[in-house]
Amino acid sequence: MSDRYGSDVLSGDWRKPARGRAIDQPAEPGLVVEEVETGWVGAIVGVETIGGQQVVRLEDRRGTVRAFPLGPGYLLDGAPVRLVPYAAPTAPRGPARTASGSLAVAGVRAKVAAASRLFVEGTHDAELVEKVWGADLRVEGVVVEVLHGVDDLTAALREFGPTPRARAGILVDHLVAGTKESRIVADTVAHFGADRVLVVGHPYVDVWQAIRPDRVGLTAWPVIPRGQDWKAGIAAALGLPHTTAEDIGLAWKHVLSRVRSYADLEPAFSGRVEELIDFVTSPGEGAP
Repeated sequence: MSDRYGSDVLSGDWRKPARGRAIDQPAEPGLVVEEVETGWVGAIVGVETIGGQQVVRLEDRRGTVRAFPLGPGYLLDGAPVRLVPYAAPTAPRGPARTASGSLAVAGVRAKVAAASRLFVEGTHDAELVEKVWGADLRVEGVVVEVLHGVDDLTAALREFGPTPRARAGILVDHLVAGTKESRIVADTVAHFGADRVLVVGHPYVDVWQAIRPDRVGLTAWPVIPRGQDWKAGIAAALGLPHTTAEDIGLAWKHVLSRVRSYADLEPAFSGRVEELIDFVTSPGEGAP
């Protein structure tokens, strides 16, 4: 016989919240959570003590930081959590590594600039390379120089004067076969020699795309319509100011701040950089 009144509402764990019970979650920097009472969503940028109370600092997509009490009242991926202090490892479980994943060399000063050079097209590209591979390059004494366009490539290399023992590695944007840029690159390599110059291109419209989109809270980089400035469109999608050149610069700083190591980059970019570093740090034998 059917129960016209349904099951006993007091049976089972009737006090259990609809979203489930909160579990302890270490407040690890970079973790994105929502503060339930205000709806504030942000990445954890630190935990500190204010007036005797521990608070967690959350930075939203616009770069605004607010502090909230550490403890219950947060959602992580829609599930309730209780934020507790994050205990960062006090010692690595093995050899220390740089942001690029290389073994860190303790007590070694940067070398005087070596003969080889790394040319990177675009200021943002160079800043990203420096952030992830800067420690490695300083140990090797390899200087990164900004190349402001492929049109400047031949002149820059003439001034540098590459040799088999003083090589030039060049990273360029979105190198596509059959374009003017690809012809300039081919002519340049043919002129100076493949034992002196290596040019590689990454597949992205802009180096911002070389950063994994989840690092800035996106599932994928938006497709920006033709005729619209790409960087401005991305800044708008991130909810950041995007009207002036200064806005775009600040938006890039926001994106770059989310990069902690090579693991935050797309392999199609990091692989190209590693290829260039191998080339310029392993000069060929023979006359200088």
